[in-house]
Amino acid sequence: MLTGIILAGGDHRRMGGENKALLSIYGVPLIQRQIREMQTICDEIIIVTNEPKPFLRIVDVSVRIITDFIRGKGPLGGLHAGLSLAEYDEAWVVGCDMPSISAQAARFMQQFKEEFRLEAVVPRIGGRLEMLHSIYNTSLASKALSLLNTGDHRLEQFLHYIRWSEMDSDQFVVRGIETHFTQAIKTTEDYRQFITHFSDGIDMNEKHHYME
Repeated sequence: MLTGIILAGGDHRRMGGENKALLSIYGVPLIQRQIREMQTICDEIIIVTNEPKPFLRIVDVSVRIITDFIRGKGPLGGLHAGLSLAEYDEAWVVGCDMPSISAQAARFMQQFKEEFRLEAVVPRIGGRLEMLHSIYNTSLASKALSLLNTGDHRLEQFLHYIRWSEMDSDQFVVRGIETHFTQAIKTTEDYRQFITHFSDGIDMNEKHHYME
């Protein structure tokens, strides 16, 4: 059983204040695109946000919307809240600005974590650790709180508190998993480039699916 957690915080300054989770991908809000992918392997989905109102109008009532327990602590605060309230023992955690999240990659990381009895698995793509497309034990909520209580809310510091392993690009590629799943839209230019690439690569059946 797996919980999907979408961290939908941030002030969106680099997007001119526009909420990244609500960006339109062929008429479908980005977060709905993420939810569809998560629903293929997750038994519950949680959105962590301190502004719930925009999401109430666009997500199914089965999706739980929660807020940070400790506000102003960035992704670590959101991670703590999501892990604390998750119903199941494992969670797939993503950022709300990732339009191409991969259930296939998440399932592979989950299996790897279970095989080696780890507390978390984090992909390393293009030399960068991607903590917001990772699998965590939800029992790690207490360790996230311990770090928050030190006054340090840097997400990467969390790795010093837990038993984890990275998974590099080659491990995904040899299993036929494309590694663009960690791509994130941070700026308006990122959004423009993604839409251009998406439009060039999508076929008409997919377009119909996204515009339904």
